[in-house]
Amino acid sequence: MGNDPGRPDLITVNAMSWIYLFLAGLLEIIWASFMKQSAGFTRLVPSLITAVALIDSFVLLALAMRTLPLGTAYTVWTGIGAVGAFLVGIWIFGEPVNAARLIAAGLIVAGLLLMKLSSR
Repeated sequence: MGNDPGRPDLITVNAMSWIYLFLAGLLEIIWASFMKQSAGFTRLVPSLITAVALIDSFVLLALAMRTLPLGTAYTVWTGIGAVGAFLVGIWIFGEPVNAARLIAAGLIVAGLLLMKLSSR
């Protein structure tokens, strides 16, 4: 792959997959947050933002899965979305913060890091 002119090497492809996956996770946070604001899809603009972010998130996840293992990609994608939505819930929607919720989020982050390290 690396010696063929015009084709990216494996390191570049793998790095791009992780970038796609990270962006897909950020879009998951966006669609989940706007789904909350859509009030059960009764508000047009938040509903449209939800739909567009959801589709884009899935497309980027699919691109990442071209080279990343299914278990790794899906776990990292959902983890970014879960922790990100948890933080948005606290900062934007005023959801409660307590030790148990913080520990749970920390365990998810630890799991994401271990999943990333184990996928080499």
